[in-house]
Amino acid sequence: MHPIGLYIHVPFCERKCPYCNFYSTTKITDEIVDRYTNIACNTLIKYKEKMELSFDTVYFGGGTPSLLGNKNLIKIVKTIKDNFDLFESEVTLEINPTTLPIVNLKQLREEGFNRLSIGVQSAIDRELKILGRQYSKKDIENTIKLAKTAGFKNISLDLMLAIPEQSIESLKESINFFISQDIQHISAYLLKLEKGTPFYKNKSKLKLKNEDEEAEMYLFLVSELANNGVKQYEISNFALNGYESRHNLKYWKCGDYLGIGPSAHSFIDGKRFYYQRSLQKFLSGELHFIYDGNGGTIEEYIMLRLRLSEGINNKLFKQRFGINIPQIYFEKAKKFQKYGLTIVNESSIKLTTKGFLVSNELISRILL
Repeated sequence: MHPIGLYIHVPFCERKCPYCNFYSTTKITDEIVDRYTNIACNTLIKYKEKMELSFDTVYFGGGTPSLLGNKNLIKIVKTIKDNFDLFESEVTLEINPTTLPIVNLKQLREEGFNRLSIGVQSAIDRELKILGRQYSKKDIENTIKLAKTAGFKNISLDLMLAIPEQSIESLKESINFFISQDIQHISAYLLKLEKGTPFYKNKSKLKLKNEDEEAEMYLFLVSELANNGVKQYEISNFALNGYESRHNLKYWKCGDYLGIGPSAHSFIDGKRFYYQRSLQKFLSGELHFIYDGNGGTIEEYIMLRLRLSEGINNKLFKQRFGINIPQIYFEKAKKFQKYGLTIVNESSIKLTTKGFLVSNELISRILL
């Protein structure tokens, strides 16, 4: 079987950010963390016994994976190495500046981690406070410096748009800070109010942006990054040439991946399945995953590929499905060219930057 991606969901946080709806818990003890690590390792071994798998990307996400500490992170990586082939893998760890005291980045780099994704969100202290982040711009600078000193040459920073009280001027300040840090990748997301979060419950009290303001910020970001050589390759992701996230590209190219941990999703051999959002059930040691239907259909492939700047092209489509892209999709996509939302030629369909702003509606209209 060809190498696939591996995602490890670490459901631990020091505290919940008011905007976040990812599955995690703040009820952490050393015993729970060690138990989670043991179950994750045992689960990987069970998969080895059931399937022939190899990986070329590994991604530790969360939550805050760095809360596992070096001992447990290295134990999981060693389990992967001992049981599966790793083909020049991209091994990513999400970290938070506040967890630096419990991790040794140099040791992690020596043990196989080669990419860091740092949850920054903003370089403006007042915006960080609004987001419930417990660090400052100075802490971010220090984290990046330590990462580089430890030998990391592939670093990604998260940036959030449409933060309450954020302005174009403060966004530009954050962008300039990111560029000045000489990093390789930026993930930029518009703030979304997720049900069940404090931000959603208190939305009437927040100074939220309207759709026009969100669009202005997004287009400004894309332009500023492009002017500094950081190219957009997906709706929310930007990179220097050669530093696109290989793991996340598996999702958008409809590639196979295995997810381990509560709430983690998998897609293997056309089947989708996921673990329940329950740390307790995961810690029971059983494979409590839920079948989520078949995947990899033509429609799903198009939907995911249109998130990429390169869009869909006939050559790759035919390699996968054995047929050309159905003409109906070209005809529908062409209708939006006059509005500057799509770029269509005889062999490919792409969304423009403006098209990305309305991607959900636009893709639906192309597919339906």
